[in-house]
Amino acid sequence: MKKLSLMVVIVLFLGLAVSCSQQKDKTESLPEMLEVNLSIKPANGGVNKPITIEAMVTQGKEKVNDAEVIFEVWRAKDEKHEKVEVKKAEDGLYRLEKSFQQEGTYYVISHVTARDMHNMPKKEFIIGTPSEPENSNTDDAMDGMEME
Repeated sequence: MKKLSLMVVIVLFLGLAVSCSQQKDKTESLPEMLEVNLSIKPANGGVNKPITIEAMVTQGKEKVNDAEVIFEVWRAKDEKHEKVEVKKAEDGLYRLEKSFQQEGTYYVISHVTARDMHNMPKKEFIIGTPSEPENSNTDDAMDGMEME
């Protein structure tokens, strides 16, 4: 009986050890997160003068040149959002030059999808004189949502 109990304990410990080593292997193979650094130059632009919207896309230390990048641009409190797809990358940098005919506070969200990941940072910028900004509650559609 003692031998049987000893064998059961040994088998359980071996099973636990194998299980723990498999868990460790799974966590080591997870890919690094997709990072997007969104910038607007100049942050305070002029009417009918081009501004440059850039998204630097990286995964770890690697620059990502195969991402799908869409810039969504709109004026504060305007329901019409313009979406522009940027197809060509230069060392992980996706760029859009755009002019605006109306002064005000504007927003841009870069929708970036690559390697089974999605990242969508948002920035505010001004053209001429700022207009009334959007409510802070609408800055991020995920704010206020309860996650379980």
